[in-house]
Amino acid sequence: MKQLIYFSAEWCGPCRTIVGPIINELITEGYSIKKINVDASPEMAQHYGIRNIPAVVGLNGMGEERSRKIGQASKQTYIDMYNQI
Repeated sequence: MKQLIYFSAEWCGPCRTIVGPIINELITEGYSIKKINVDASPEMAQHYGIRNIPAVVGLNGMGEERSRKIGQASKQTYIDMYNQI
């Protein structure tokens, strides 16, 4: 199943105030999004090569990375990412 993985941290201002609320909206709308705290799961961040947050990685149904967005973006950008994977 395709999904987005959202990488964030509690200390990240844009994660808390901009991207996090958008991601939460998308989850309530039915999008498959996994949230990863980079401080709690550094191995996941390392696995995906995440060096800056917020970051969103799009995986296809085979678990292969198909898209990536670093930094903040609009809700529509994340919807488009999801729909294109």
